Amino acid sequence: MPRLLRHPALRSLRRGRTRTEQVFSTYFDSPDFRLQRDDVALRVRRIGQRWVQTLKGPPQSAAGAGMHARPEHEWPLRGPNVDLTRLAATPWKKLIARATKDGGLVPCCTTQFDRRTIPLEFPDGTAAELSVDLGEIRAVCDRRARRLPIAEVEIELKSGDPANLFRLALALSADLPLAVMTESKSARGYALRRGLARAAPFPVHASDVALAADATTADALAAIGRGCLHQIAANAPGLVADDDPEWIHQMRVGTRRLRSCLSLVAPFGAATMLDPVVAEVKWLARILGRARDWDVFVTETLPPLASWFARDAQAAPGIRRLRARAAARRRAARNDARAAIASRRFQQLLLATGLVCATPGFGAPLPAPNDTSHAAGALGGRAAAFAAELLARRHRKFIGIAAKLMQASNEERHAARIAAKRLRYVAEFFAPLFAGKRTRTYVEALANAQDGLGRLNDAVTAASLAGELSGPGDDAAAGAVRGWVAAQAAAVEPVLAKAWRRFDAARPFWPST
Repeated sequence: MPRLLRHPALRSLRRGRTRTEQVFSTYFDSPDFRLQRDDVALRVRRIGQRWVQTLKGPPQSAAGAGMHARPEHEWPLRGPNVDLTRLAATPWKKLIARATKDGGLVPCCTTQFDRRTIPLEFPDGTAAELSVDLGEIRAVCDRRARRLPIAEVEIELKSGDPANLFRLALALSADLPLAVMTESKSARGYALRRGLARAAPFPVHASDVALAADATTADALAAIGRGCLHQIAANAPGLVADDDPEWIHQMRVGTRRLRSCLSLVAPFGAATMLDPVVAEVKWLARILGRARDWDVFVTETLPPLASWFARDAQAAPGIRRLRARAAARRRAARNDARAAIASRRFQQLLLATGLVCATPGFGAPLPAPNDTSHAAGALGGRAAAFAAELLARRHRKFIGIAAKLMQASNEERHAARIAAKRLRYVAEFFAPLFAGKRTRTYVEALANAQDGLGRLNDAVTAASLAGELSGPGDDAAAGAVRGWVAAQAAAVEPVLAKAWRRFDAARPFWPST
């Protein structure tokens, strides 16, 4: 902490004396955690001699990449008890009423920490506060007291440009062992109360990003980028600590979705800002892709193959050697992924991408009021129109490539898979703008077609990985793998044909342009 407080990046931004306070907080919920299930947090906090009650709603579209943004209602109190009359005037009054009816509100966890707060002012007039919290979270689970340390830096925007927060965070993380957090104190407290190792005990999947019907293209792309970043960052703790391959898979999905989002931003943003970020995302995608390929090969391809050839005296010894080598490659690839995620480079990637999403125009000069260029019109125009044109173009491209899918070569099917993936990500990104049954039907049919193409690609990848593993005397084992993979690929053909017919019958959900 002393290094942090003396950091050169803070020196010129300080605008006042450091304030030190002791903070004690209690989080309340129903015994069945009804508030938490709806992403609402109720807290009573004592700061020095003051009591404050706070109710926080679900994350807003500005959240992601380390940025926490939630609607918040706060009232002064005279003591430590919850004031229900205040809560009745909030958007979550019905939820609160159900929670109190089902057993009342009870303490779920507490936090106690020392907070040092420094007022900041950036050159453009942006006002913020940097707080350093050191203490612990406490909860009781199965009659046992459980504790978790708090050691956090928070930069809170008071007014102005949020991009300044990311610039400061980048400067601090370049010199200090800081990591972007996606889990709030309350989320970690609930995890303690429930006996969970992490606030996110299961791999985090992609989810729809809330987009207003009149959202501009710039606002929509920024929100989508933050959503992709959240999936990446939220899976990082599990990937480092847990052997479940789904952590790697979901982080890889988030990385691929982010690359797709950045490709949409690229025509409008500043290359000087975007190009380094794109390069770093490719670095991460390459490491995660390698680890995912070995996960699939070891956990999905090899077990049934080894079982089938177990009694083949000629192939079985080579298969066993191949499995041992594959397990070693898998461990090495997983260790590479863990080292990458634990690195300062990964934290800088998250913050640099967050800066892109927080910067107006994605770093390009802001257009003049009378600017009628395509870029200015597209970014300031409605996201729904931008999405409709983009979806129509990518739909036509996929249809053109996939029309002869059953007779296509591996290379042609690979091109179809890439086209399907690019169409699917865009469809999922902008689906909230076109909510309805037709949207769900289209996206589901497209996902099934892409999955079928992905299974064929997995077969091609498996054959390539098996070739890497073959050693002297393993010709029979290598041949067995190639034959097995070819048979599995052939079995996918009718599944893919059915998925393609279903997609071909699905009607586009966006308005024609």
